[in-house]
Amino acid sequence: MPYGSFHTGDNKAVRNAMRLLKNGGAEAVKLEGGRNRVDLVKRLVDEEIAVMAHIGLTPQSVHKLGGYRVQGKTAVDANKLIEDAKLLEQAGAFAIVLELIPREIAEIITKELTISTVGIGAGAACDIQVLVLHDLIGFTFGRQPRFVRQYANVSEVISTAITNWMEDVRSGNYPNAEESYGMPEAAKKEMKA
Repeated sequence: MPYGSFHTGDNKAVRNAMRLLKNGGAEAVKLEGGRNRVDLVKRLVDEEIAVMAHIGLTPQSVHKLGGYRVQGKTAVDANKLIEDAKLLEQAGAFAIVLELIPREIAEIITKELTISTVGIGAGAACDIQVLVLHDLIGFTFGRQPRFVRQYANVSEVISTAITNWMEDVRSGNYPNAEESYGMPEAAKKEMKA
């Protein structure tokens, strides 16, 4: 669910989730957070709304977490993630995203839960793997996380195309007469009259 759509009370969150299902064509909702979202997950499930949970790095609260960093690196934090996953499963989540956590913790969670785990930067033991399309095709700029394997470099292609177009515009090579629309001869004659 979008940031802010589930942060201001369970009743409002349920209404927002119902809108996503009813008007947005969604079949389920995904929301970020661990034990702090257990009651909400239970409430949504009780209202017959399928919920996918999301723990580890939660992008909606990335600044609170200190940036895009691996979560669960200490024993205390790792145990908290494992407990959070179990609590979310007990609350009724049908699956759980494990983002940017140590592979050993993701493996423990995957083995201990009966619901599917979806890994993004969490190692090979997760039931399902996901990679953001922009990362996968290289449609991003700047430093990428270590787990991102780029299968294309679309940003390079786009940058080259834009640079070439700008050079053509500056030199007067674009647009040329063949690439622009001229006035029909009959209309030209009418204008002269």
